[in-house]
Amino acid sequence: MRIGELSERTGTPRRLLRYYEEQGLIAADRSPNGYREYDERFVDRVMQIRGLLDAGLPTRIIKQILPCLDKPRIIHFSDATPEMLATLEHERDQMTERIECLTRNRDAVADYLDAVRGKAHRSPGQADHQAAGT
Repeated sequence: MRIGELSERTGTPRRLLRYYEEQGLIAADRSPNGYREYDERFVDRVMQIRGLLDAGLPTRIIKQILPCLDKPRIIHFSDATPEMLATLEHERDQMTERIECLTRNRDAVADYLDAVRGKAHRSPGQADHQAAGT
């Protein structure tokens, strides 16, 4: 598929796809006329990259762990350094904190919506009695 189709299917701007290519995160073949041609597997790959970027991982880390994300999910790093493992542990912990924060915020919004919708469905007199504890 060409870059335009990959862009449409992933919701990723073409410019960003070219950046991913520059960073070595994806690779395109070139057709005889010079157009980029992407394999079908890059739809999932781009979505993985976007998810990892959204999670806060920098592209240099993403580039290192992308081979682990291919199927089958066999993880093998013959060149994993203690520094890289420490970085990944730190990034994982940061993700966990963001997930916990997002969960708290989602729950707060849900509680607010429940409260507002509950008030909207009560009659004005009923709301006054409930507020007064009667």
